[in-house]
Amino acid sequence: MKTMTGELRKQLIEEIIRLHTDGELTLGMAIRRLRLEVTGFDQETFAQMCGMSTRALYQLETDKGNPTLSTVDSILRKFGLRMGLMAAMHSNRRRVIAGKRDGVPVTYVISRGAKPKGTAGSRPAAGKSRKAAKKEIQEDDGPTS
Repeated sequence: MKTMTGELRKQLIEEIIRLHTDGELTLGMAIRRLRLEVTGFDQETFAQMCGMSTRALYQLETDKGNPTLSTVDSILRKFGLRMGLMAAMHSNRRRVIAGKRDGVPVTYVISRGAKPKGTAGSRPAAGKSRKAAKKEIQEDDGPTS
């Protein structure tokens, strides 16, 4: 493990948890950061410590694998964490990223969350066109004028 004070280790873990909770890190990215920044272990050493193959750890860290809940929980417990449930955060928070592209200033706005059902852009029921679905709604509600 890396040499760091208990307080610094705790702050680093809390920061990674916050970034994951805010949706800025995937689970795989969070586990990779925990492995590298808290322990300093390479994938092979950490995988052996967790009782898994290096390939399985690589797939987990790159969000390509499909690990069991037990596997993820056993990895998180190495950092004093455990899996649990939390309420989904429904917010309109946006992250703004500013930078330059080909020397020209650009700003990207990244919104989080899906559109609620029934809003613009939602799809009609399977097998129905938008026009047919709209007509059906109008017939149920009576004439519109």
